[in-house]
Amino acid sequence: MYNVVREFLFLFDPERVHYFSMGFLKLLCRVPFIRKFISNTYGVETSLKKNILGLTFKNPVGLGAGFDKNARYLLEIQTLGFGFVEIGTVTPLAQRGNEKPRLFRLKKDKALVNRMGFNNDGVEKIKQRLKKWQETNSIESTNQIIIGGNIGKNKHTSNENAWKDYEICFIELHPYVDYFVVNVSSPNTPGLRELQQKDLLKKILTTLQFHNNLYSKQRPILLKISPDLELSALDDIIALVSEINLDGLIVSNTTISRKNLLTPVKETEATGAGGLSGIPLAGVSTEMIKYISQATGRKLPIIASGGIFNDNDARQKINAGASLLQVWTGFIYEGPAIVKNICNNI
Repeated sequence: MYNVVREFLFLFDPERVHYFSMGFLKLLCRVPFIRKFISNTYGVETSLKKNILGLTFKNPVGLGAGFDKNARYLLEIQTLGFGFVEIGTVTPLAQRGNEKPRLFRLKKDKALVNRMGFNNDGVEKIKQRLKKWQETNSIESTNQIIIGGNIGKNKHTSNENAWKDYEICFIELHPYVDYFVVNVSSPNTPGLRELQQKDLLKKILTTLQFHNNLYSKQRPILLKISPDLELSALDDIIALVSEINLDGLIVSNTTISRKNLLTPVKETEATGAGGLSGIPLAGVSTEMIKYISQATGRKLPIIASGGIFNDNDARQKINAGASLLQVWTGFIYEGPAIVKNICNNI
């Protein structure tokens, strides 16, 4: 059924379809019996609870950052059975992001290219939505979704002062999210990936750890890394993670590579710059997970992201060393049953 719906939706602009689809789902979920029907249809019955990072995830499949940038669809994402969701990337000030169009499908490769540019409503508005969610949802609920806060810097903040932007977002969101992800690896904000250099990165992470230790309840802090890192840079990050006792990694963000695609070169060139996600990223992501897992003795929690479409993809990530899984592009191509299909078969 979803294959038919997908072919229709794919006739239209991807970004508009995204907001239309989630708006329609939001409308449906306002009706209690419809929401219950959706939950019963796509919810995960088997108990796949995972205790990772000091948190209990009702299942290991989450929705990656960038899908619900502004924490507008938490109820809807929870209703579809996701074990966790990452909101953001959140920046201190609201920003429009890059010029449209900025999201493209490469259907032959089951991939997406995006150059969104951290478009979001800013930390204050997003904080208020999270506060309202917290106030209106029982923390004791067994169906409660884990919320991660993916944070970044504003476009015009210099790299030297980037740590201040991460600090602001961390402090503002700390009471309202369950864990944090430091995003220094998006290819769509000029110069952002330079923050993966050891000294700049250490400044950001140690600042956040300092503030984290001031709270009676600390939040796990993870780092999201690029799949395009040179091996020496990856080794530096692994060493830094060990040195400062970071809680975990998300492997990986989107890639700027366009190697070995089925989509004709002219078509990929027409999309322009941006990060590629989906099936073409699967192998690179899995190899990175395997390398990091072996280098850290399989003791470092890793959330796998990149090319997860089904239970076979999920098993490959888990066997490589991943503790949890994030989907995004797979959700677009496989539809709302993706969580159920993965969880019922891994």
